[in-house]
Amino acid sequence: MRRPPITITCECGEKRGVPYGDRWVCEQCGRRWNTGQIPAEEYEGLLRRIRRLRLQAFGFALLAAAVFIPLIVFVNSRFIFLAVVMAFAWTFLFVPMWRRKLGRAARSAPRWELHPE
Repeated sequence: MRRPPITITCECGEKRGVPYGDRWVCEQCGRRWNTGQIPAEEYEGLLRRIRRLRLQAFGFALLAAAVFIPLIVFVNSRFIFLAVVMAFAWTFLFVPMWRRKLGRAARSAPRWELHPE
């Protein structure tokens, strides 16, 4: 999984997404910012929570495919209708709930106060 950037807002108002562990020099005022000031265990904990939520969604989809594909191929092609119903349920019930849960995890992420070097 690609690591999300840390959004740094400089005191002059300039904003930039910087990868964890990198430094950024503000083009407007010349202040230097270092994302290495963020505790690694807190950042890794956030990544683990988000990764777990993504794996849950992927695992559920994989499980559904593992059940429906053999049913359709080996038992009866009428299971296609049930697979379509499940796909709609996935799209309109599970995905919105999953997005809300992912949004809550992102909003509950710790806020770090970085100081210019």
